Amino acid sequence: MIKGLTLVAPVASEEAFAQLGELFRALGFEQGKGWAEESGKGAAFLAPIGNLEFVTGRVPAVPPLLIEVTQLDSVHAAVQAWLVAHQRTEDVAAKLSQPALTHWNSRLFTVDLSAGLSVGFWQSENPLHNKPIAIEGDLSAAGKRFAIVVARWNAVITDRLLQGSLDALARSGCAKSDIEIVRVPGAWEIPSAARTLAESRRFAGVITLGVLLRGETAHYEAIYNEVARGIGQSQQETGVPHAFGVLTCETLEQALDRAGLKAGNKGFEAAIAAIEMASIQEKLGAAKRETVEAKS
Repeated sequence: MIKGLTLVAPVASEEAFAQLGELFRALGFEQGKGWAEESGKGAAFLAPIGNLEFVTGRVPAVPPLLIEVTQLDSVHAAVQAWLVAHQRTEDVAAKLSQPALTHWNSRLFTVDLSAGLSVGFWQSENPLHNKPIAIEGDLSAAGKRFAIVVARWNAVITDRLLQGSLDALARSGCAKSDIEIVRVPGAWEIPSAARTLAESRRFAGVITLGVLLRGETAHYEAIYNEVARGIGQSQQETGVPHAFGVLTCETLEQALDRAGLKAGNKGFEAAIAAIEMASIQEKLGAAKRETVEAKS
């Protein structure tokens, strides 16, 4: 099995060897295991992705060593500073090109780091280039049903959270008729209602909204732990996504801030999480069905 690629690049002098090691470490390369013998020494620098490219016909006008980066302008500035520190100033412009667009949808600059060692640094203009393939949820609630469990206790807060959730669902395409709101006395009762709704299998996701204020109850932490455990357990055992929108705050002022005044609306955020998780569940289910059908 192929494990990795190594490109061996000779360096002209001991001084250049030390300077290049300093530069590559400053650029963020992981230091690999080096070696030293009487006849010479080597320093390894590791990268997370390696490619071996064969070319026939016209050879691209790029250096044989290409390094892909994510912040090309910062890398260019670091290389320029290194050249200024270790080369004659008048040589810098001749050895270092400016970042420029290529015909292969990227930006590239080249630099002569040492005698016979020319390197190209490049960055793709495609933000998804070399990103790991992942299943991600869509933020579309069209055609999906959602349940919202909201506590009446501290309604001045929970009503704001509810409005945030309804706003998020409406903006994401969920029809008003596809939203079912269940009001319960307080946060303690949220898990029971959420479990019943999830077990009905009528909803793509359940959004839980409530608030607990430390100053209002001596058993604040006990209630919060049980509420969180109950909601989590319901989600795990039913397989229906549950969005956690139960605020735990020290004061009423903090709760108001998190319900839309200053720190965003946690009801809105919980609804968005429910929409995304419902989409992920749908995609994972489709992938599972395809696997089963392929095996049968």
